[in-house]
Amino acid sequence: MSSMRPHHLGQALTQIARQRGVEAEVLLALHGVPAGHEAVRRALAACEVPVTVVEVAADVPFGTALNTAALRAGGDHIAKWDDDDWYGPEHLADLLMARSYSGADIVGTAAEFFYLEPLDATVRRTDYTGEIWSDHVAGGTILLARDRFTETGGFPALPSGVDAAFLKAAHAAGARVYRTHGLGYVLRRSVRAQHTWRLPLAHFLRVASNQWRGFRPSLLLEA
Repeated sequence: MSSMRPHHLGQALTQIARQRGVEAEVLLALHGVPAGHEAVRRALAACEVPVTVVEVAADVPFGTALNTAALRAGGDHIAKWDDDDWYGPEHLADLLMARSYSGADIVGTAAEFFYLEPLDATVRRTDYTGEIWSDHVAGGTILLARDRFTETGGFPALPSGVDAAFLKAAHAAGARVYRTHGLGYVLRRSVRAQHTWRLPLAHFLRVASNQWRGFRPSLLLEA
């Protein structure tokens, strides 16, 4: 996880700590944020899983920041985690299960539920179906074996579009990509300047199959 938004870290680390059925560690790249920041210190003190922190200068590309953290990984798998999204407690276990039954090199979820923060609305899009072979998964849910991650060269040294570029390169190199269900994941969308994936809110309203007022995830999120 790379973060330049310390106010999101408490929520992000809490969600990682409550993952069931896996043994997780957090590799956290503070992107232009000092480790001594008050919100960072509070979030780290409250986290119940091991956290390795690296400080990365703000002018370092986002992809490089992610790789800097990933190099410290000691586990069997690498999973990308976005600091401002919501994940259910079975998220990582579901991804590992999907990798097991599909035999895929890379797995991730469908980008199905979005919370549009300025509108206080949740939308669901079903054009990205789950349980299918694809070259696209939600960027904040990419999971693959650590050795496979190393073989691909990690994330490209780009300031934005990192997830899409990584998946495109991996797919072109012969990696098999499987997209599982998106019921345990909600993407937060705020103003475009706060995201590396910069699409207007109107886009998500246009492609939505369902809309609800407020924050309305599926029950798998256990919100």
